Amino acid sequence: MNADDPFVAHRSLLFTVAYELLGSAADAEDVVQESWLRWDGIGADAQAAVRDPRAYLVRIVTRQALNRLRTLARRREQYVGEWLPEPLLTTPDVAEDVEFAESVSLAMLTVLETLTPTERAVFVLGDVFGLRFQEIAEATGKSVAAVRQIAHRARSHVAARRPRMQVDRTEQQRVVDRFLAAVRNGDLQALMDVLAPDAVLIADGGGVVQAVRQPVVGAKKICNLFRNFGRLAPTGVLEPMMLNGAPGARLLVDGQVDTVVGFAFDDGRISRILTVRNPQKLSRVAEQTTLNR
Repeated sequence: MNADDPFVAHRSLLFTVAYELLGSAADAEDVVQESWLRWDGIGADAQAAVRDPRAYLVRIVTRQALNRLRTLARRREQYVGEWLPEPLLTTPDVAEDVEFAESVSLAMLTVLETLTPTERAVFVLGDVFGLRFQEIAEATGKSVAAVRQIAHRARSHVAARRPRMQVDRTEQQRVVDRFLAAVRNGDLQALMDVLAPDAVLIADGGGVVQAVRQPVVGAKKICNLFRNFGRLAPTGVLEPMMLNGAPGARLLVDGQVDTVVGFAFDDGRISRILTVRNPQKLSRVAEQTTLNR
């Protein structure tokens, strides 16, 4: 690829759009590659005639991602246990943009999974990437009037379900550090203190590795899961990491990533724990992924 090619210049943005729409880095990479083939296929003269390459490329990626979303919907209906997004080790700059960091958090991506493909595309393109209704209409193949209605519906849906990240990043890190210390030390009282009473734990093993298949609700039940952590993972190392723009953690067993843990917070406590154990989803937590908008 030519370094001056607009596709090269916008590649990380295009990956980010695809990832927000799909919740899967592997599928996002496939969509970006498919989009490159389409962009390359129109030829140099047609590329040079494009007035706004960024919007044009986002439109290509969105259409490819929507096609894949409909395929993934059928695949996820057959998924064993709870499905969670594929986690990413992100660069520090992602956390500096608070609104953007929230949009790529595991908790928010899980909420986006409850939208229809078109609702998700309209919400992501408008609320995260700031595209105008006309641009979103062109990307989704809908009328501007329809996009306005879909946007209103999607925003209401997300607002009712989005995690309330009411503590700043520094406080989030303190809470995560307290959680990790309590788990390492087997201090159940300290663990209770850092969890909201109605906290929820969701685990994704994909039917490949052991994981609870239903959400675990309540601080006491969650504490029981971690009661035997030291015995179950005697060679495990639980360490903090920057996960999808927010403080998270990963469990290393014999030097290999075994589990990645994301959090949502409410009133200075952990309200949601999202644990990804499916090994097919852990390939992007060893090296940082660049996301931008």
